[in-house]
Amino acid sequence: MTQLEKPELVCPAGTPASLRTAVDAGADAVYCGFKGPTNARNFSGLNFTKAELTESVKYAHERDAMVLAAINSFPTAGRTDLWKKSVDDAVELGLDAVIIADIGMAQYVAREHPEQRLHLSVQAGASSPEAINYYVEQFGVKRVVLPRILTVAEIKRVHDAIDCEIEAFVFGNIGMMAEGRCSLTNYVTGVSTNMDGVCSPASHVEYEPDEEENLTTRLGEFAIDCISCGETAGYPTICKGRYDTAIKKNYYAFEEPISLNLTRLLPDLIKAGVTALKIEGRQRSRAYIRSVVSSFREAIDAYAIGEEPDISQLIALTEGGKETEGAFKSKTWR
Repeated sequence: MTQLEKPELVCPAGTPASLRTAVDAGADAVYCGFKGPTNARNFSGLNFTKAELTESVKYAHERDAMVLAAINSFPTAGRTDLWKKSVDDAVELGLDAVIIADIGMAQYVAREHPEQRLHLSVQAGASSPEAINYYVEQFGVKRVVLPRILTVAEIKRVHDAIDCEIEAFVFGNIGMMAEGRCSLTNYVTGVSTNMDGVCSPASHVEYEPDEEENLTTRLGEFAIDCISCGETAGYPTICKGRYDTAIKKNYYAFEEPISLNLTRLLPDLIKAGVTALKIEGRQRSRAYIRSVVSSFREAIDAYAIGEEPDISQLIALTEGGKETEGAFKSKTWR
């Protein structure tokens, strides 16, 4: 097998402990967010205070790993100061890059902190060379995180037409909704994934058992699943729910619980020009982070020296024990 250039491994961290775990497991870079609505994983018990991030940046830098600030939700009128403060704090703490989704925040970073490295979040939904080049030319974006809707062939064509680095998701949530455009949870709970950073907040989730020990999952007033005795409860989101209709009973109307796993396509992604490989899952446990990051570290290092890695252990970590290569597999570029 041909030796390949080694890409950057970018890993999630929802807590300081998870960040240390990711770094120790071999992450080249770790992305995380401040507590509050400025990042797209605004869950109770997750994210960093300024003091926690100060110590975490120090820990990572001492081990030659980078830390990226995800400030990737969309501010609404009257709240932009929260996002600006997060940017200012990230710059003050010496984070290696700021990941932005909102065009106004991109302008703020470029104007107020022109020396700060800027990445374009997948939440921005930029998938065409024209859109990406606009951000590069106007705001000095150095890297774009591509939506999970492109084939490897399309990624190659994008790479050849833009003047910045590409980061692509390789493991975790398949992301079947249009990136940065999901309104399902907002419709049901009044809390927005894209503007508040919260998808299916725990305060709106209820589980109702029946006399046969089945468990109905409700998000707000809507029943989104019914789990029989012995089944594992899925993540309580509308898009992963099962529904009864006049046509079919108890079926996944939007998306089955299934994980993206592009380990087998890593050589193709690298050849297509992908600079950084991204693992999804800031809400995941430290055990999950350790296993996934170490497995991808081994896979990347093996491909880099022309060897075929053992990727079997990643199957056990996929959602529902199922994996997919999604749209990436189609028309694979060689």
